[in-house]
This record gives sequence, structure tokens and C-alpha cells, in this order.
Amino acid sequence: MIALDVLAGVLVLAGSVLALTAAVGVVRFPDTLARMHSATKPQVLGLLLVLLGALIRLRGSHDAGMVTVSILFTLITAPVVAHRVGRLAYQEQDMDKMLIIDELGELNEEDQMLL
Repeated sequence: MIALDVLAGVLVLAGSVLALTAAVGVVRFPDTLARMHSATKPQVLGLLLVLLGALIRLRGSHDAGMVTVSILFTLITAPVVAHRVGRLAYQEQDMDKMLIIDELGELNEEDQMLL
């Protein structure tokens, strides 16, 4: 019992540190694509660690099911949101100066709308 509580505390603390680093990255990074990277990868992992810590702490409770649903929802929606933000940033900003290889620039407008 005590070992599981310690594990839950460590997971919540580690997730909080990752979320803090993601917040610092969002503020400090210069462009949208770098901010998007900071907002998605460590933020999602931090949230998952906090939710796993809460799930361990709430074992046997009815609220554990809602935490599980939150974990699944995060895993499903985070990549989709990151993809859409990246596409919008690509369309709205001048990427010639930022990208070394522009694979989307070779597509015509009709093909870009499909992606």
C-alpha cells in the first residue's frame, strides 16, 4: 500500500515537472513549430504521468474509470491537434526561411487541402 502511494507521488511529481518544462518551452521558443513541439510531447507525457499517478491513488474507486477515459481521450486527440496546428502554421507562415526541406511545397494547392 505504501509503495503504491509512493509510486503515485513520484508519477505525479514527474508529470508536473514535464508539464512545467513544456510551459517554459512554449514561452521561450521563437516560432510556432518549436512551440508546438514543446506543447505536445512533454505536455502530453506529463499529463499522462499525472493521470497514471491519480489512477494508482484512486484504485478501487469509481473515479478511476473517469481517469482512464481521460487518458484514452488524451492519447487519441493529442496527435490530431498537433497535426492540425502544424498544418495551420505551415499554411499561415512563410516557411521558406524556416525549413531546410519543404516536402509540402511540392504539392499543388488541391493536394494540400486534402492533407
